[in-house]
Amino acid sequence: MNSLSEADHILMLRETLSRFIEREMPLELVRKWDHDNHFPRDVHRKLAELGLMGLTVPAEYGGGGRDVRATIVAIEILCGRSMAVGGPYIQSACYAGLNIAEVGSERQKREILPKVVSDGMIFAYGISEPDVGADVASVRATAKADGDRLIINGSKRFCSGAKISDYIYTLVRTGPQEDKYRNLTLVLVPSDADGLTYEAQDAMGLKGTGTYDVTFADVAVPLENVVGEEAGWNNAWSMLLGPGLDIEKMEVAAMALGIASAAVEEAWAYAQERIQFGQPISAFQSIRHMLAEVQTKLHACRVLTYQTADTLDREGRASLETSMAKLFVCQAAQEIVLTCQQVLGAYGYIKEFDMERHVRDILIMPILGGSSAIQKNNICNMMKLKK
Repeated sequence: MNSLSEADHILMLRETLSRFIEREMPLELVRKWDHDNHFPRDVHRKLAELGLMGLTVPAEYGGGGRDVRATIVAIEILCGRSMAVGGPYIQSACYAGLNIAEVGSERQKREILPKVVSDGMIFAYGISEPDVGADVASVRATAKADGDRLIINGSKRFCSGAKISDYIYTLVRTGPQEDKYRNLTLVLVPSDADGLTYEAQDAMGLKGTGTYDVTFADVAVPLENVVGEEAGWNNAWSMLLGPGLDIEKMEVAAMALGIASAAVEEAWAYAQERIQFGQPISAFQSIRHMLAEVQTKLHACRVLTYQTADTLDREGRASLETSMAKLFVCQAAQEIVLTCQQVLGAYGYIKEFDMERHVRDILIMPILGGSSAIQKNNICNMMKLKK
């Protein structure tokens, strides 16, 4: 099948989201959400009412069944309009829905997944720490059993959406540091739990969800909040490396694709409207060449993203392909947006134009969800390049 050909339900999804964006996400509101770092929870709930959160949830728990291509398309479209809506959508459909569907216990699936579908329940990731980034298995936050409770201490960094979330999906150490890959556990920590403190980080972009340092001081949660319950104790490493990791890479690629698409659309329109020396700047060869290049790169990004999503739908795993897609799409999307900014000239640098927001949002994409350097290492290792 052609990577750009789409099933009827995907075409319907595009039409539905187009109408939704026009009605609920006008650009004047999008700009205000970005300026105020505001999460429009009412818009998030309306997305849930449309059934968008169910694209990652099996039918027996109220969803429509896992559909990676549809999820990627939804992320692309929403993030191309507003990260204040697109980011929380990912935190609901993917962080909550996809993860619990994949590694949650049966009880957790029955209790949480219907709420993801109907209410748009949101998870934040509590993975990174002040001294722990790519080396995730070296986390220092700890959880110790105390009767039927866990007591959690430590800190997390770059915890996006923590204060708007229902739960922080928290990676903790539950055994000796020396055996670091085995003694890791994922725990669902309510975002309003006693003992949690939040310190906001003033990030350049991705406005709307907020990014936080989170400190855990004797935070008590029930033992049943261990993701996977008994099967999840000291077993988080295999959960983190499961099929959900492939989709996480594609989530970021889809975000980058959406931002790049919006930037190209703005630059394409601006070039035909901006008059200099008695003609639109789209008549000048230098501008035409820049626009030809970004359209070509955008097409390549779209083909690779959709083709990889289709592979995940068909085969379930695609670790090599998703690393390649994440690497290529995020780097190419950054190049696209920065070129589009040049088309707008000085106007691409001021907040009156959406291009300035696109630039701030795209800069994090090669870093987010596994940096480009990590993906290059993954690709070489999976292709068994000799060391």
